[in-house]
Amino acid sequence: MTDEPSYSSAERPDSGEGRLETAEVVDEDFGEESTANLDAVRASMLDENSAGQLADWMKAFSDPTRVRLVGALLHAELCVHDLTVLLDMNQSAVSHQLRYLRNMRIVKRRKAGKTVFYSLDDDHVEQIFTQTLQHIRHS
Repeated sequence: MTDEPSYSSAERPDSGEGRLETAEVVDEDFGEESTANLDAVRASMLDENSAGQLADWMKAFSDPTRVRLVGALLHAELCVHDLTVLLDMNQSAVSHQLRYLRNMRIVKRRKAGKTVFYSLDDDHVEQIFTQTLQHIRHS
């Protein structure tokens, strides 16, 4: 038995017939056939560049410190000092994580004299973050 799906007709993707309109692939693990319109799905899939950018953006949330920073900034625009107090971390570590988040366009900064304030970059970041929180809390 191979790991490759078996095809119920001569509609193999490499059969030379051009595009595969509808695949009837038998999943040997489940004994089910797929009748999905693979061309329509393929046409709406992310290209590799967009998928890479999205994966990189989501990696920003793979670090608990960055997640906590975003969580704090959900509530208010805060200066670096306030963030160091809230997270009980040194200024260098907080600044490093804020720089990473700024480069990913998750947070933005505003200078007022010598003080630098941070806030979420836009409403999309807030929506994605709060939706994700709702999802993980939903059980």
